[in-house]
Amino acid sequence: MDKKTLGYKPDFSGESWTAEELAIIEPFASDPKGLVSVLTNLPPEITGALCSRASRASGSLLKVLLKEYLDPILEGEDRKLAGELRDTIAFLKNGGFKNILNNQRAQAFYAKWLSQYGDDSIAQMTGTHIVFWGISQVAMKFLEDRRIGLEPIEKSTRYVNFGNKIGGRYLYYIPKPDLEKHGLLKEYTETMDHLFDTYVKLLPPLVEWLKANFDDKESVLEKKAFDTLRGLLPMATLGQVAFRGNAQALEYVISRTLKSPIGELRWIANAMKTELDKEIPSLLLRLNEERSQEYQDYLVSRPARVREALNELESKVDIYRNEKPEVRLVDFDPQAEDKILTAILFPESHASWESVARTVAKLSNEEKDNVFEAYLGGRKGRWYKTGRALENSFLRFEVTMNIGAYRDLQRHRMMTQERQRFSTHHGFDLPPEIKEAGMEKEFSEALERTHDLFVKLEALDPDLAQYVVPLAYRMRFYQYQNIRQAFWESELRTISQGHPDYRFIEQEKYKLVKEQFPRIAKYMLVDMQNYAIARRNTEERIAAKERDLVEKLKKRNQS
Repeated sequence: MDKKTLGYKPDFSGESWTAEELAIIEPFASDPKGLVSVLTNLPPEITGALCSRASRASGSLLKVLLKEYLDPILEGEDRKLAGELRDTIAFLKNGGFKNILNNQRAQAFYAKWLSQYGDDSIAQMTGTHIVFWGISQVAMKFLEDRRIGLEPIEKSTRYVNFGNKIGGRYLYYIPKPDLEKHGLLKEYTETMDHLFDTYVKLLPPLVEWLKANFDDKESVLEKKAFDTLRGLLPMATLGQVAFRGNAQALEYVISRTLKSPIGELRWIANAMKTELDKEIPSLLLRLNEERSQEYQDYLVSRPARVREALNELESKVDIYRNEKPEVRLVDFDPQAEDKILTAILFPESHASWESVARTVAKLSNEEKDNVFEAYLGGRKGRWYKTGRALENSFLRFEVTMNIGAYRDLQRHRMMTQERQRFSTHHGFDLPPEIKEAGMEKEFSEALERTHDLFVKLEALDPDLAQYVVPLAYRMRFYQYQNIRQAFWESELRTISQGHPDYRFIEQEKYKLVKEQFPRIAKYMLVDMQNYAIARRNTEERIAAKERDLVEKLKKRNQS
């Protein structure tokens, strides 16, 4: 990694370890002391359970691994088991299975068939888990935009307190080289500190107000407070994210990132490559080839070329700014019903598509209703998945909503969705609890203060300006999805456990679908209720289910 790129490394230290802790954890992570680490030598269930903790863990996942999975064995009463684990750690530190199983043969295979012959399918057969401990929301959203082959779980801004300091400072990213170049480093840090100071200041009185107004457990109300105040957190906020990815997807995300105009992303790409080379080096050989370098140039130059073209068309483009959350159905398939009916009937016949389509065109309304009822009727819950016939149609929604809630809808990656840059252009959402608790003035002033800095930075570097935008500000994106995806997303995101902000968006989408396709929409199991507190009255039920499952697993293991 060159010195210039290294300058964009987050100014945030990873976990501190004692020499004994480091000796225990080293066989299971490629760089325990760093901010990017590949998980290794762990059973799939442990790796999956560990990465799933990324959303709620306040500290590093590697600390969770040590304290919750390794220490209980090493310090437990079963000394025989503890000794076996220590022997296993020693074995892994000395090379482990890679030495025994002649890893060079596998590496030679990938070097030949992947690097030389370009057989991409074999790169999908293997992959790994990689953990990022302390990267910005800007970088996190970019990485998560890669749809296929990568599965992320990130630190939740709804359930974790982001007001704590580490090393005497709040956890936000400082793109120092760029800010120093523009003479805005001091204003940037003061503005970010003010956002976090406001978050910390409002948290205790908001919890007290919630206690006085809602009859729920203190733990539930504390998380509600985190959720309500998360709009103050800027896109510079450092968080943790764990990815499971196949080698093809990991190679692609590095190619997309190595020459990014955003310095933090360039650092991340180099750090990823360094750590992945320790685990799957033969699968990333192509990144150093000339054609890969040319491809990376192409990927990074494409947005710049489009922006240049847009600048020439600027006077012809009507700039529309939203002043409230909004959903618009900007395009849809007017023949959706007939296409879906054709797709429903086609697998059950031996006729051609054209023949079935002609039959569908002649059906009466009652006959169409009967076919839809046969296909979609009788669903008892959203987990009764609809069939592929609903994929033979499309809807295009344009959505304007606050960034915090968008983070959840971004997870529906398999549809086509693209967003505009994070900005302050569309104003911000004020949570009703903030207004009712009498905190509107301080909350709004902190957000408005960032707008001035954003305007300065956007004029200099639109990518850099995204770091200062708080999550309460609105952003715009589109979703191009088939009706099957619309079923899944709207049914999932309107349940009582969901966030009120994205529940509103999904309810609005449902209304638009119902307006155009009432015959289909009546089968959508959308919850149109409103809930003041998400996940209300579910903790006891979830805990009971968890206890029951643990007992079942114990009995199965014993047998």
